[in-house]
Amino acid sequence: MYSPPHDPTTEAAMRAHHARAAHALGAELEPGAEFWGWAGRTLGAPARTATGQSAWLRLTSAPADKATGKLWEGTAAAEHALGDLGGRRPALLGLHDTTDDDTAYRAELSARVDAPVLSATPELRQDLGLPDDWWSDLADTLDKLAVSPTDDRIAVRTQYMERAIPQFVGTPAPAAPHWTTAHADLHWANLTGPDLRILDWEGWGSAPAGFDAAMLYAYSLTHPATAARVHAAFPILGSRDALAAEATVCAMLLQTVDRGDNPDLAAPLHAWATELRDRTPA
Repeated sequence: MYSPPHDPTTEAAMRAHHARAAHALGAELEPGAEFWGWAGRTLGAPARTATGQSAWLRLTSAPADKATGKLWEGTAAAEHALGDLGGRRPALLGLHDTTDDDTAYRAELSARVDAPVLSATPELRQDLGLPDDWWSDLADTLDKLAVSPTDDRIAVRTQYMERAIPQFVGTPAPAAPHWTTAHADLHWANLTGPDLRILDWEGWGSAPAGFDAAMLYAYSLTHPATAARVHAAFPILGSRDALAAEATVCAMLLQTVDRGDNPDLAAPLHAWATELRDRTPA
């Protein structure tokens, strides 16, 4: 969980719009619990619908002229195109949009997931002791997602791969032999257990095959035993078919390290980059 925005005015505006959205959607916020997203861009809290259903109300903000596109529309598009993926994706119950001055706000009311997230941070800090059936459920869900329609959504662009992989991994961008539908932000703070649910669908879309597995592997590098378990659960990792996905994820996260984020991942990511360079055909 992240902290509220540094600017008190922005923090107050987020809370006010969050409360107004709850009223507009006929929901009641539960007192004493709020969860801020990265840089205070999102605010979520448990709620109940007018019929008493457990729900979650998430408010996203953006400059009004940028409140469009893949991330803004991702949750609604996932509801339309993917459904609940066999109960693994929380259902969207309602949307509420508003604009205040130059800032747009989108509130998404979703069915609440009672199972806790597996980590407070995207990277793993401790052993989770997850049972084999959790891993098989995850693999089955990602297989189902991989063949789902994307509504022309693109999670990873080849232009980015061709620019970022040489810069941060130090090898030409490998060609991706297959593209599939991916969640595209599969890390430990977006997964629950012991009952599996996958949260935060704003960035889903088409990506090189193996992308979700590579992302989860990258965020497991701080806990080598779990990283090995991810590798075992997804045999595509380490193969030529996944090389493009792995190089892309490695480049993406090394770029965040370059910006001062994810410092604990720096050393294992650089080691992974060396391995990827060795695997890249001459």
